Amino acid sequence: MSINVLDHTEKDLDLFNSDRGIWLVKVPKYIANKWEKAPGTIEVAKLTISKHFKQKAEVTLRLSETVMALKEPGEHDVPKQHKLDVTTVINQTLGVFSHCTASNRSEIVSTEDDKLLMEGKIVQKLECRPQADSTYMKLKLASIKEASIPQRQVQQLERAVQNFKPVSDHKHNIEYAEKKKAEGKKIRDDKEVVLDILFAAFEKHQYYNIKDLVKITRQPIVYLKEILNEVCNYNLKNPHRNMWELKPEYRHYKEEKCLYDANKKILSDI
Repeated sequence: MSINVLDHTEKDLDLFNSDRGIWLVKVPKYIANKWEKAPGTIEVAKLTISKHFKQKAEVTLRLSETVMALKEPGEHDVPKQHKLDVTTVINQTLGVFSHCTASNRSEIVSTEDDKLLMEGKIVQKLECRPQADSTYMKLKLASIKEASIPQRQVQQLERAVQNFKPVSDHKHNIEYAEKKKAEGKKIRDDKEVVLDILFAAFEKHQYYNIKDLVKITRQPIVYLKEILNEVCNYNLKNPHRNMWELKPEYRHYKEEKCLYDANKKILSDI
């Protein structure tokens, strides 16, 4: 069994109704909900345009009795009469488009059954405003009360629930406390002992960051920095930024290099 699927190809746009003027009407949410519930065969509202001598035309919208009767249990009444504020669209070009497809998708769809149409251009915008009567005031009061209800509320538990059962302490906190207790507080060694450890470390590498030096010397970081400031320079520029290096007077590898150069010169003279 094969299924014919409509290809996403370019289609011609039907501009037969492109010059037709269309009204864009904005209605309240409660009217839109009523119209969505209404069957497609009934009248949902009646639009009335009245114009008096030398006065601006008035547009009103009146919901039909059938739509007003579409109520769910506990639903509030909605205003029946509404006024439409009209605004002419001047500096904007808005169009309405539709896409017509074949009703039976299992059959082969021809280009004539699948069309893109421009239904017209929006020439006026209308905003629907209800009359401030008692029905509207009750509706607004109910919506305000509903919006004021907090989304999260306190619930009383009749029995203990494992998901909400409190614990005296968390596992990671206990492990961290035991680790700190096992290591104990770092005790300051004599300055000479720390210097010997530092000089031995700098004989292996020229640059160290503070974390590595703390691990090597096992000294408090504040005490270690005091000693480093005496015998080391702190680099602020790349490529060894944020790393410590011995001051020139403490660099034993410099002296060894000079001694090597001197011996080399003596041998060359011989």
